[in-house]
Amino acid sequence: MRKESDLLLAKQLGKMITKKTKKNGLIVMLDGMMAFGMKEDGLRSLDFQCCEEVEAETFVGNFKVQAMRDGNVYMEEKPKRVKNKPIFREDNSSLSLGRDGRYYFYFSLPKELVDELPMELVRQAYAISRKVIENILTD
Repeated sequence: MRKESDLLLAKQLGKMITKKTKKNGLIVMLDGMMAFGMKEDGLRSLDFQCCEEVEAETFVGNFKVQAMRDGNVYMEEKPKRVKNKPIFREDNSSLSLGRDGRYYFYFSLPKELVDELPMELVRQAYAISRKVIENILTD
């Protein structure tokens, strides 16, 4: 269950309907106008203009939006992706431990240096494997 501080904190100067639910935490209901549209690139847009005086905390996020046939719109923020930080890093490569318990070696090289790919791959893989031997296996 989310805390109230994690949600959009809205205070209406007049009357505002709020209720708590077990699933979503705090729900704030406001009167307003909603416009559905489509951009030139084919993506849908949704704009909401509140008809009441509201003081709200601003936020930006990625949301899943579900528009129902009866006009109700439900928005739910998507969770942020947890990224693993590399254990070791070289010029164009890194080694990290995944959540599944496996080690992942990532290597990238600019297109202009493709002729040096075998030499750079071996050099950086050797440098990272040397760090692994020195730091992880000797502990």
